[in-house]
Amino acid sequence: MPVAGLPPLNALRAFEAAARLGSLSRAADELHVTHGAVSRQVRLLEEAVGTPLFERAGRGLRLTAAGTRLRDAAGDAFDQLRSAITTIRRTGGDAALVLGCPGSLLARWMIPRLPQLASTLPALTLHLSPHEGAFAPTLPGLDAALLIGSGPWPETWRVQRLAVERIGPVLSPRLEDATRIAALSPAALLNEPLLHTASRPQAWPAWAERAGAAGVVPQLATGFEHLYFLLEAATAGLGVAIAPQELVADDIAAGRLLAPWGFVETDAHWVLATRQDAADARIAPLAAWLRAQLA
Repeated sequence: MPVAGLPPLNALRAFEAAARLGSLSRAADELHVTHGAVSRQVRLLEEAVGTPLFERAGRGLRLTAAGTRLRDAAGDAFDQLRSAITTIRRTGGDAALVLGCPGSLLARWMIPRLPQLASTLPALTLHLSPHEGAFAPTLPGLDAALLIGSGPWPETWRVQRLAVERIGPVLSPRLEDATRIAALSPAALLNEPLLHTASRPQAWPAWAERAGAAGVVPQLATGFEHLYFLLEAATAGLGVAIAPQELVADDIAAGRLLAPWGFVETDAHWVLATRQDAADARIAPLAAWLRAQLA
C-alpha cells in the first residue's frame, strides 16, 4: 500500500543507480553493496509508491512508465545535491555565489571590475569559476553562468539577456605598418593576414558581412585556441585580431589597441544563465549590475 511522504533515501538512491545503469548488479557495484541489497531497496520503493518500477526484459530490466518518470525526477534531484555539495566543499560553506565564466571573459572583463562590484553590491560574496567549452544543461557546481552566445539555450536554463554583442577588428600601434593598415577599407583589411580563434571561426566573415564587405574571403593567418591568447597577441603587435568590444574597451582607452573600423552588432548576446528551478535572490541585483556595466 502506498505511504504518504517521501520514501527512504536509500531506496531512492538504489533505484536511481539501477535505473541509470540499467542493471541491479552494476548499481550494487557503484554503491558498494550486494545485489540483494539493491533488489530489496527497489522492492521497498515499489511498495512505497504502489506500482512496479521495473519489468523483466529477457535477462535484463526495463523501466515501466512510472519508473521512467521517477528515474528522471530522481536523477535531477541527485544532480542538484551533487552540485550543492561540490559548491559547499569548494567555497567552504561561505554562501558565495558561484559564477562560471569563459576564461577570456573572466580575465579581460570580469576581474578588472570586481572592485566596482564590491562597492555596488557589498553583501554579495562571489566565487568566480573559469570555464572552457559549452556549459552543461544542469550548470553543475555553478549558481549562474555569464557568457556570450546566441542560443538555442538548454530548456533547463533561465536566460537573462544583458546586452547585444558588438565585435570589431583591433590592432596595436606597435604593429609593423600599423598606420597603413589602419587606413584600409574593411574589404581591403580582409586581404591582410588576420589573427583568429579556433573556437569562433565565423567571427571574421560575420564582421565582413555587417561592415559592408560581404563576399570577401578573409585571409586568416595565425590561429589561437582561446580568445585571451588572441588578444594578447594583438596587444603585442603580432597582427589584426577581432574581438567583442567590451573585452578590448580598456585596452583601447589606454592606447594599447586601436579600433579604426569600429564595432558592429552580431546575433549574439551577453547573457546570465541560471537553472530554471533555481530561486536565488542574489541573481537579480547581479544581473542589474552587469547590465549597467555593459550599457
